[in-house]
Amino acid sequence: MSNAVIVDVVRTASGKGKPGGALSGIHPVELLATTLRGLLERSDLDPELIDDVIAGCVSQSGEQAANTGRNAVLAAGLPESIPATTIDRQCGSSQQAAHFAAQGVIAGAYDVVIACGVESMSRVPMFSNFAGRNPYEPLDGRYPDGLVPQGVSAELIAARWKLDRQTLDEYSAESHRRAAAATASGAFGTEILPIGDHDTDETIRASTTVERLAGLKPSFQDPTLYERFPEITWSITPGNSSPLSDGASAALIMSEEKANALGLTPRARFHSFAVTGSDPLFMLTGIIPATHKLLQRSGLTLDDIDSYEVNEAFAPVPLIWLQEFGADPAKLNPRGGAIALGHPLGASGTKLLTTLVNQLEATGGRYGLQTMCEGGGMANAMIIERLG
Repeated sequence: MSNAVIVDVVRTASGKGKPGGALSGIHPVELLATTLRGLLERSDLDPELIDDVIAGCVSQSGEQAANTGRNAVLAAGLPESIPATTIDRQCGSSQQAAHFAAQGVIAGAYDVVIACGVESMSRVPMFSNFAGRNPYEPLDGRYPDGLVPQGVSAELIAARWKLDRQTLDEYSAESHRRAAAATASGAFGTEILPIGDHDTDETIRASTTVERLAGLKPSFQDPTLYERFPEITWSITPGNSSPLSDGASAALIMSEEKANALGLTPRARFHSFAVTGSDPLFMLTGIIPATHKLLQRSGLTLDDIDSYEVNEAFAPVPLIWLQEFGADPAKLNPRGGAIALGHPLGASGTKLLTTLVNQLEATGGRYGLQTMCEGGGMANAMIIERLG
């Protein structure tokens, strides 16, 4: 059985996911195509060797319809012989792409594969793929009281785990502080692929303070839910949520044998994987059972892990993970998380992977853990091991 290794992994800097954002003038297919070209140029790989491209994208409509991954391969000028597919596991789409890619290598189905993702939330708004219809209507029989938007799920989580507004805002301000510090130190220089002259995350607000965040109004307050959820204190705001973002990311994955044969130096290997479903009402809690499942499969403990990337869809998500596992806050999203760095949905999985690999290299850490909550009540989790 082959080891699946990461030869290289890159991301774009985030752009604000609205008209006028730094990446809003770029078609999402072209954004991903540019990222693929950049990834391959860094390793000087003959593209004819690529067996497949697996792309994550959530809002697959409009400019992101009709298999964005394949369109990006062609737009990048890569050989027509390279196939591609586009998958949707909600916010974890490109993490799932990395899982599928690595698992294909381990199974012997691939020698060389790219896992990647893209989302242009400025050009293809979230939920535009609903096309005015309700995809959840067939679930009414099972959930007669109705499911709720993710923001309300975040409110329910904050209430159940007794996370008050002050705690959420303190965590969010720290995310911006860490991201700003990493930017200022040049830490992101090894992971960001410039798009034109855009090479700095546009979503970081270095001036963020708890006091400023305290002045923001709740985003999801809904009087029709007061009676159903009296425990909610309505604490989720734009300041303690991830911002709408544009971005792309990509990882070059291959068997260790192939990398050695090509004279390429792997940066990390995939160690363990897990994926799980969870209560779709709370929706964002799947990171907990996914991490338990991952650690059990890996034979490792959290003390063995040197860095954790837990996607900051909303501040309660990483905070309940910390509570559950008694984890070291200093190891959690040490370069800041999605609250500061952005959450370009389909691109976020390989985006986090990019940051995790670079963080392990910068600190000399051995193992890194990544987990992401996902719409509908799911989560992916994986452990990688730095090489070299």
